[in-house]
Amino acid sequence: MALSGLDIYKLLPKTNCRECGFATCLAFAMQLAKKAVSIDKCPYLSAEAKAALESASLPPIKLVTIGTGDNKFGVGNETVMFRHEEKFHNPCALGFIIEDSLSDEDIKQRLRQINNLKFERVGQNLEVSLVAIKQSSAKERFVSAAQLVKNNTKLALALISNDVQSLAGALEITHERNPLVCYADQKNLPQVSELLRKFKVPLAVCAADLDTLSNMTQGLANEGVKELVLDTGKKPVADKIWDLTQIRRQALKKSNRSLGYPVLTIIDNNDPYMEAIEAATYIAKYAGIVLLKNISSWETLSLLTLRQNIYTDPQKPLQIEPKIYPIGKVDTSSPVLVTTNFSLSYYTVLGEVEASKVPSYIMSVDTEGMSVLTAWAAEKFNAEKINEAMNKFAVSEIVSHKNIIIPGYVAMMSGDLAEQSGWEVIVGPKEASGIPGFLKNLQ
Repeated sequence: MALSGLDIYKLLPKTNCRECGFATCLAFAMQLAKKAVSIDKCPYLSAEAKAALESASLPPIKLVTIGTGDNKFGVGNETVMFRHEEKFHNPCALGFIIEDSLSDEDIKQRLRQINNLKFERVGQNLEVSLVAIKQSSAKERFVSAAQLVKNNTKLALALISNDVQSLAGALEITHERNPLVCYADQKNLPQVSELLRKFKVPLAVCAADLDTLSNMTQGLANEGVKELVLDTGKKPVADKIWDLTQIRRQALKKSNRSLGYPVLTIIDNNDPYMEAIEAATYIAKYAGIVLLKNISSWETLSLLTLRQNIYTDPQKPLQIEPKIYPIGKVDTSSPVLVTTNFSLSYYTVLGEVEASKVPSYIMSVDTEGMSVLTAWAAEKFNAEKINEAMNKFAVSEIVSHKNIIIPGYVAMMSGDLAEQSGWEVIVGPKEASGIPGFLKNLQ
């Protein structure tokens, strides 16, 4: 639990030595409470006080990193139950399970499909995060399948097996990729714990009830195994949601460090529609990692889009860089359309301009990420702002004409904009869907 400034002050030496850069220990304590300075600034802090402050400063849900290099990702480090309170920090990782019983060619084919699951939406790249190799054959096949997957994808890896010897063999060839090991349960906990101390990779801990799970994580933490992910096993959706919610609540509201870890869910449903529904539920409440069986672009894009919406900061709308964008083979006679720098507005207009096949310029005005009508109501998308943008981006030097097209919903500003800019203001359609026909008629 976070300490208040007064709680921190009680742990300080109270010498007011000023060596930390502050006039008093109380002032230093207040800055520590805001996380504006480091405890290392105090040269006279006792070891006990330092340990207490470091423990209190830890996030309620530990950040666990899986993978390496450009393909590593973090899960956990969340601080709120609901995104409107602040935001969710680390997006739920989406991955796929590959059975080692498949032939080498089938495994390669599935990996090619997974590697191609890359999408672009409102200016952001959406990708899956990991591939999990699941053991259903002998140790030798599991190890060779792990080698095959490692060689054919750069995504982060997970190893799913209850057999410690099989995990050890797979880790020998994959440990440098920092894979997630699944699982440690009550039966194999001592052996897996020893394995993790050797390879130092993250571990998924599995138990059906939270008390058992809590005891297992406490024991592992005492042995130095702290990069943990939780799983409560296969359960009906309602029961799984209960587990996910209670784990989150215990960590955030009760400061229960033994449950302060991200949560893994594995979906065992061959129906892709039901799998997508279940996965969407877990992404919303509160999975850190979701593993799927079915590989399809429609399902993956749907889930990644949902994840993007949930993990967008509600206080900071998705924005693009305010500037003038050439669309197609533009020239000095190409029309100029105006919109805001709200990503959804821009990309909606972009799609319709591209559909018109009329080379055009789109001028994105800085409205702090607000849509057209919202920005107009907030006086961030008015004649003055548009005129400033036209001057800043030197639109008069890009085109030979003096015509500017504004959205139909803000037609009321056309007179003011014409007066301020000296340009002829053309009122475009209210809805973006009308842009193709409008541009063709304009020509």
